[in-house]
Amino acid sequence: MSARLSAIAESATLAVTAKAKALKAAGRPVIGFGAGEPDFPTPDYVVEAAVAAAKDPVNHRYSPAKGLPELREAIAAKTERDSGYQVSPDDVLVTNGGKQAVYQAFAAILDPGDEVLLPSPYWTTYPEAIALAGAKSVEVFAGADQDYLVTVDQLEAARTEHTKALLFNSPSNPTGSVYSPEQTAAIGRWAHEHGIWVITDEIYEHLVYDDAVFTPIVRAVPELAETTIVLNGVAKTYAMTGWRVGWMIGPSDVIKAATNLQSHLTSNVANVSQRAALAAVSGDLSAVAQMREAFDRRRRTMVDMLAGIDGVTVPTPRGAFYGYPSVEGVLGRTIRGRTPRTSVELAELILVEAEVAVVPGEAFGPSGYLRLSYALGDEDLAEGVRRIQELLG
Repeated sequence: MSARLSAIAESATLAVTAKAKALKAAGRPVIGFGAGEPDFPTPDYVVEAAVAAAKDPVNHRYSPAKGLPELREAIAAKTERDSGYQVSPDDVLVTNGGKQAVYQAFAAILDPGDEVLLPSPYWTTYPEAIALAGAKSVEVFAGADQDYLVTVDQLEAARTEHTKALLFNSPSNPTGSVYSPEQTAAIGRWAHEHGIWVITDEIYEHLVYDDAVFTPIVRAVPELAETTIVLNGVAKTYAMTGWRVGWMIGPSDVIKAATNLQSHLTSNVANVSQRAALAAVSGDLSAVAQMREAFDRRRRTMVDMLAGIDGVTVPTPRGAFYGYPSVEGVLGRTIRGRTPRTSVELAELILVEAEVAVVPGEAFGPSGYLRLSYALGDEDLAEGVRRIQELLG
């Protein structure tokens, strides 16, 4: 085994989901809070577009590695509609899901010795993709007392002469936190002042609640356009996680380099999936509005129930579909004969004793936290959190 691949950790979120599914298949009544995917079906009009595409022989052949021209034009139009600024279709690269866009963005701009500022808690894939590019992650931690939002002062304290890029994710996976327009602009201005690249993951752009608003960092600081790579996809907005269509938008030379890589790595995204994505991004947002209403209801239920557990602190998430409670007040407490000292041990205890699967904080940064997705049915959500209440209470 190569040292590079041997160093890659398994995706913790996928591992938890797989374990929960295996236990359910064995007859255990496990409720899983691990998966980061909507529990809704893909909208009918998107599926119908895919069915039609599958019957058209033109989609049975290779297409440009960069993506179908019609889809790239639609993504450019969608960016102007939803983010408020213009991009050229030539500066759009369609990828096999958002993860490929993440990997290729880091691969396009990083060299060995470079450092990437990584606000923590972070999505589990970011540090692995940074390491594969030969660079180093520099974690900048913000806890529950900061609503998991890092400040410019924290970023400045972590900056060195080797800092090449900043990963910016709002709304956030795993915390559900959302940076305000003022916070986003301040971070963007700081990055531009110091010549730091920004890789902004905007896949949860349409899932915000209460008074939170999604603020595209390029719209907040237009001068960042030449040093920013935007990552996005159809997975979360249109319940299309299994279709595997994402994209990256950036300066022309970066997109050219990433396209060259993709031409050797995977070539084009499956044409049927691209046609489905074309229907999704060209349509309206009524489907996501319905999902957002359900997510909002579940969000409030989860927060209310978790907040009633002694030792658990949960900032109210205002985006995405995750809760990220601090369980530091629970660690060290003896529960049914066991005394968990880390959130990994607590998650294992919850799975064994309550038959509920959650993801421990170690997957996203420091120990002492759990991530629970509320992208599951209302009844399962209430029953799952009730089991946790009973166990920890």
